[in-house]
Amino acid sequence: MSEALVSVKHAVKTFQAGKGMFGQKRRVHAVNDVSFDIIEGETFSLVGESGCGKSTTGRLVNHMLTPDSGEVWFHGTDISGFTEKQMRPLRKEIQMIYQDPYGSLNPRIKIQNLIGEPLLIHTKLSAGERLKKVHELLEVVGLTPMHGERYPHEFSGGQLQRVGIARALTVNPRLIIADEPVSALDVSIQAQVLNLLGRLQEEYKLTYLFISHDLSVVEMISDRIGVMYLGTIVETAPREELYGNPRHPYTQALLSAVPVPDPTKEKKRIILEGELPSPVNPPKGCLFHTRCPYCQEKCRQERPKAVEVGTGHTVKCHFPDILRSGAAGIGQP
Repeated sequence: MSEALVSVKHAVKTFQAGKGMFGQKRRVHAVNDVSFDIIEGETFSLVGESGCGKSTTGRLVNHMLTPDSGEVWFHGTDISGFTEKQMRPLRKEIQMIYQDPYGSLNPRIKIQNLIGEPLLIHTKLSAGERLKKVHELLEVVGLTPMHGERYPHEFSGGQLQRVGIARALTVNPRLIIADEPVSALDVSIQAQVLNLLGRLQEEYKLTYLFISHDLSVVEMISDRIGVMYLGTIVETAPREELYGNPRHPYTQALLSAVPVPDPTKEKKRIILEGELPSPVNPPKGCLFHTRCPYCQEKCRQERPKAVEVGTGHTVKCHFPDILRSGAAGIGQP
């Protein structure tokens, strides 16, 4: 197996959430003991409900946030405790693509200057060389050099996302963190952007951390997938294994909700009962036990550790074998 470009080891991140009734400080457990590797050249996706900690995890990887505990390794170096000065040379190695491309671009600056800004910061290219590079990248993402003279408000959402992708490519990064990059786009445009990301990955030898709540989108682009629930990863597996043989009850429920395009096919929907627990006061034992249809006493008392149930397939569940009989085919019609 290729070398891991990114390794996250038992990362924990909490945020201040005001004070309780008696003045005690309350903290939101945004990321709770998260571990995973991203192999160079692959697309590793994080998927889960809104608020499960996906975006916070992405910001730990690119060091926009620092973990309370645990480690984040990039290309063999622990960057968890890096200062911003230490991170500066690595910024060009790790780039972001955001959910809202318009919100991430200054509306008063021309597109060619927005795309060329990383070149101004991280290279010593002349103004003419920067402009030439920008024009090349605009064509790479399906736009033209003439688009560089325009301002962000003159573009559609799909075009702006292409601008965001071009901006991320300017300094030849090794890792791109794509945080819900197509969720704000029409379905037809989503497919175009996903196909573009796949082509660019091959051309530029990129590694992706892809963050999404949409399992249909994740299935199109991923090599491996991590399913997050309440700040922790409950299941990690290669794409085909996860969709064909989910072993965690939460993964099963998510996959059962994916729409089937064929109206003649029927798929049993798994309805989770109970409310999502508060990240301010996560439940004791298994974080999912309050909604799990297979919950037993051990689940209420002990936090499960990740166990391997197949090649590259790990799950945080005390009783993964209970799910095996009903797992096959949940992700497929």
